[in-house]
Amino acid sequence: MEFTTRTIGKQKHIALVAHDHCKNMLMKWVDKNVAELSQHTLYATGTTGNLVQRNTGIEVKSMLSGPMGGDQQVGAMIAEGKIDLLIFLWDPLNAVPHDPDVKALLRLATVWNIPVATNLATADFLIASPLFKEEVEISIPDYQNYLLSRLKA
Repeated sequence: MEFTTRTIGKQKHIALVAHDHCKNMLMKWVDKNVAELSQHTLYATGTTGNLVQRNTGIEVKSMLSGPMGGDQQVGAMIAEGKIDLLIFLWDPLNAVPHDPDVKALLRLATVWNIPVATNLATADFLIASPLFKEEVEISIPDYQNYLLSRLKA
């Protein structure tokens, strides 16, 4: 696969996802970082998005609930280059019925080379990074060339 680049702008498009056992942790993290997060565009799966918006007043573009397809909606936005950063607090100790969706979301975030925090320490590192406030060039798969080469075969 060949690669190209895409620019993540100063204003980030951030997806927030949290499993049920992690929603309180995410809410505390959002409260601690509300001033910084309010400068960016937020997306979230259903319940998480509604909780963040209700508790902070920050506008959040909510998808469906994770088990109802919200994880897949976020994944599609990642593949379309519409999400720049993913904060995904998942519970590794409790199995969820939509576990394949969780793995697919994490796989897409890796394929499209977007920063991902799956725990609070990493989320703190991401938001404290000087890169969080700057434009950043990231390497992504060159899908157009990939498609053209597949069609030639």
